[in-house]
Amino acid sequence: MVFRRREKRGVWANLREAIWPRSGWSRAFQYVKHRVNRLPDRPHRIARGVWAGVLVSFTPLFGFHFVSAAAVAWIMRGNILAAILATFFGNPVTFPIIAVFSTKLGHKILGDRLDHGGAPESLLQTFQAASHDLLHNFWAMFTPEHAEWSGLERFFTDVWLPYLIGGIGPGVIAATICYYVSLPIITAYQNRRRSKLKARLEKMRAKIKREERAAAGKSETPED
Repeated sequence: MVFRRREKRGVWANLREAIWPRSGWSRAFQYVKHRVNRLPDRPHRIARGVWAGVLVSFTPLFGFHFVSAAAVAWIMRGNILAAILATFFGNPVTFPIIAVFSTKLGHKILGDRLDHGGAPESLLQTFQAASHDLLHNFWAMFTPEHAEWSGLERFFTDVWLPYLIGGIGPGVIAATICYYVSLPIITAYQNRRRSKLKARLEKMRAKIKREERAAAGKSETPED
């Protein structure tokens, strides 16, 4: 293939690139911003898509952010591609901040009084217990072992559900801010681009008219 890499990157290289791009997150953000601005749709529809993508970034639906953002954008009659691009708001840099804040806020909203108080080591143990249950239950399908759900249940009640509940409010606020920030930017970009295209078209028309006049003048000139 024409665009295939000459040297295939390994798994660790791809993982490192996903966590910290070689060009940096600033350039990656500029790329996403450029792509959103150039989407062929009305500004308010693109801004709605941005709203949907940012909102979904505050949910613990990892692995389903693209699908969820597209669904929310479709319900809102927003631009689906803009929603998918806007999920970039949640990245390896922002996810830890979003996760910790949303989980703590979710515990306060739910009124939980956990003994561990959200300690990092307890949170790590919760993830380890859930991972153990997932692996154990997978092998249990092929062995006489019984499925275990205690670790997954603890993960759901201590992490996933508080994360989901606590992320709704901040997600709506951040999504609304991004909507009102992106709408005038996208509108101005499209107007400027439309003006440039119009000026270029007028220039081409003027050039064609000059060529037509020159051709007409030559044809009216009497031959010797």
